[in-house]
Amino acid sequence: MPSDTTSRDTLISIRNVEKHFGKVTALNGVSVDIREGEFFSLLGPSGCGKTTLLRMISGFEMPSAGDIHIGGEDMSEVPPNLRPTNMVFQSYAIFPHLTVAENVGYGLKKQRLAKAELAARVDEALALVDLDGYGTREPHALSGGQRQRVALARALIMKPKVLLLDEPLSALDKKLREAMQSELRHLQRTVGITFVLVTHDQEEALTMSDRIAVMFDGRISQLDTPEGIYKKPADQRVASFIGVMNFLPAQVTSASDRTLGIDVAALGKLSCPQDDRFAKGDKLKVGIRPEMLTIVYDGEKAEKNSVPAKVADIAYYGDMTYYDVVFGDGSHSASVSMRNTAGRPILPIGAMTRIRWGPESIVLLED
Repeated sequence: MPSDTTSRDTLISIRNVEKHFGKVTALNGVSVDIREGEFFSLLGPSGCGKTTLLRMISGFEMPSAGDIHIGGEDMSEVPPNLRPTNMVFQSYAIFPHLTVAENVGYGLKKQRLAKAELAARVDEALALVDLDGYGTREPHALSGGQRQRVALARALIMKPKVLLLDEPLSALDKKLREAMQSELRHLQRTVGITFVLVTHDQEEALTMSDRIAVMFDGRISQLDTPEGIYKKPADQRVASFIGVMNFLPAQVTSASDRTLGIDVAALGKLSCPQDDRFAKGDKLKVGIRPEMLTIVYDGEKAEKNSVPAKVADIAYYGDMTYYDVVFGDGSHSASVSMRNTAGRPILPIGAMTRIRWGPESIVLLED
């Protein structure tokens, strides 16, 4: 689980940053604080500005407006090689003509360390990434995951305050990528420095991060913990991008100091906690995650907050089955995910059933 970072000091302060490439605005008034020792992710689709922001932290791009401070120091006049940062690129950028040890120790050359000290630093860095004994190997003899570790060791050996990661796992296959996600998170906890990750992979960001900035069109749409973003997305765009969300049209039928009465298409009338964004008569969207909907199987009691539905399609994933169901006259539908526990049948297409939900799982979103 991500660690608590609420009491940590700000290490990177980004204020009102803009970046323009001719008539194209890549970043538009971005402000965010990144805390010391946290695993922070910039998440969003291609072209949202996340990589541009990462490159501005590193110094490879300069802001058109605004400023960036690292450790309280203004970075506007500090070149990339003098910043307390190091970057792991998507391509790894490993020198093919050098051994693993030579790649890892490359950045220390200018420090003119004694041979024994250099070797000790290299061995320490390789041990951090579980590559003990790999120093004499050549890059072509390594797997994709091992080359990724070499790139990490080369960055960490410089002992930066901030490690910047530009989609470092995107070239790996699914199983190896998931294993490396766990290893990266463990590594960050071990070394205790700030990691800033750029990714378009929602699951990767949710799994690894203390906090996530979700970006669209050069702006941060939501900044929160993984749980906060998943359970309480700020708007429909964030809700759609993070995981799967069902959306149903709704209208506010009543409003008091404590509750809102909501009439939701297909689900009926619900009572929700007061939300000052909405007043009586307002139209909105209700969001509900597939795992928050439950199929009522034969023999189970159909409690309140349940409605009839028909199975329109199924997708079997082994541990889970995803159902597309339609309600009433078929004008509204939803995705439902069910864990395949012992004795639980897989419903066929066309089966009639009931769908149950809890009011606490409903997310109110502006239309």
